[in-house]
Amino acid sequence: MEMAKLFKNSSFCLAFVFALMLGSLGTYAEAKAFFVFGDSLVDNGNNNYLVTTARADAPPYGIDYPSHRPTGRFSNGLNIPDIISEQMGWEPTLPYLSPELNGQKLLVGANFASAGVGVLNDTGIQFVNIIRIYEQLNLFQQYQERVSEMIGAQETKRLVQGALVLITLGGNDFVNNYYLVPYSVRSRQYSIQNYVPFVVSEYKKVLQRLYKLGARRVIVTGTGPLGCVPAELALHSTNGECVPEFQYAASLFNPQLVQMLNQLNREAGGHVFIAANTNQMHMDFISNPQQFGFTTSKEACCGQGRYNGLGLCTPMSNLCPNRDTHVFWDPFHPSERANRMIVQQILTGSNTYMHPMNLSTIMALDSRA
Repeated sequence: MEMAKLFKNSSFCLAFVFALMLGSLGTYAEAKAFFVFGDSLVDNGNNNYLVTTARADAPPYGIDYPSHRPTGRFSNGLNIPDIISEQMGWEPTLPYLSPELNGQKLLVGANFASAGVGVLNDTGIQFVNIIRIYEQLNLFQQYQERVSEMIGAQETKRLVQGALVLITLGGNDFVNNYYLVPYSVRSRQYSIQNYVPFVVSEYKKVLQRLYKLGARRVIVTGTGPLGCVPAELALHSTNGECVPEFQYAASLFNPQLVQMLNQLNREAGGHVFIAANTNQMHMDFISNPQQFGFTTSKEACCGQGRYNGLGLCTPMSNLCPNRDTHVFWDPFHPSERANRMIVQQILTGSNTYMHPMNLSTIMALDSRA
């Protein structure tokens, strides 16, 4: 198959030196480029440059970011890609739409993610102007053309094939599509049992396109526990229990996603796609928040109404005094502290959390390539 040939002919030519001490990664002699695709869980500011309602550019977003100002991240501080870069000792990636992303900064990588997007093009239509996933991939191709002008086509190919890629999609295809309104177009078109394999099959096409564009180490996150976020608790929960219908959707989607990634890896002849079980990572916090140092996994730090789950996080919202005690920052997104725990599992987690290997193992393999 074409994928298998491409994989066998690829080489991971960037060399790395790293140390594992007490379960944490040391610094690298040379960094991989890092590329990020997906939705608001990983968007670090692209939507700031778009006319859209899917924005996080007003306080109190960014209250715990080093500048203490909103950055476009849907977080009180750093998000998952930021923390991965920090833990690896890499310079953080810039949003692809940022005018600052030029020259040598392009060699660090780029973040193409856009809040509101999903696997499907009709997901997030209420946000109007967002960078849908195939447009993100087109921008990735444009990125490679820009870099080729700097360092040549062959060096660009090596940079991309030696890079780490993170992609986070799927949650919005449920909360901002299938379940967005009663009797949505997709819910009339499909039962949930048929909708999930449809979304997974479309996701496969996205990942095949990403592979053709040169990605060779791709961490793919599953959905979180869709029925346990404060937004859904506020709307559908009576006693704070996770909403069964949404949880059922996640329980269907995540195993089918892993099966699809396994199939892609068989076609590629290697471990290209790595499944991150972010559903289980979140459920650990939700099942026993106190064990992880949180006081609540139900109430968002910033919001209003029941569980602070209604509406948007704005300057007029309720705001908790200590973000570290909350699993959720706003009605949908984890706090920085929860993100840090998720990244730790990405780095060093067992097969329960990372399949078939964690990021530390990936780096060890690639350093010897």
